[in-house]
Amino acid sequence: MKIAIMRHGPAEDFSASGRDFDRALTPKGRDRVRDVAKALLAAGEAPLEIVTSPLVRARETAASVLEVIGERDVEIARLLEPGRDVLGLVTTLFAEGRDNVLLVGHEPDLSDLVSVLVGFAPPQGMLKAMVVSVSLAPDPSEGRGFASSSRFVLDPKTLVLTR
Repeated sequence: MKIAIMRHGPAEDFSASGRDFDRALTPKGRDRVRDVAKALLAAGEAPLEIVTSPLVRARETAASVLEVIGERDVEIARLLEPGRDVLGLVTTLFAEGRDNVLLVGHEPDLSDLVSVLVGFAPPQGMLKAMVVSVSLAPDPSEGRGFASSSRFVLDPKTLVLTR
């Protein structure tokens, strides 16, 4: 199973409602996300489906990715909200046999997830619109039922994909 983990794009500091949940992507944030999606597409790494946090900035990130890669199934998962059990979501997706999924979520949860899955997180944390791709394979000796390893990191500022 391939899973790509993406932090939402750059968002406004405050929403009109005053709620963090409602903060939207900035125009530059949408551009950055589209550029990242173009880099994924060019590398042959476009996801088959997207699972996103329900927060506005994450849903808008998923929508911006879809603008570039075309229609895909999109699922909103509360487990991608800040402070939830993101590893539990990954475990469920693996058990369901899903493959080539893009998760869109938030910090610090995504850095923590990457660290658990591959043993390290990007030194600067997950930058806005950064993508880390991970491979999962069955391994009954692991408590969660799978072993995982890093596939690549896509830096959203340079658009360089490092394997």
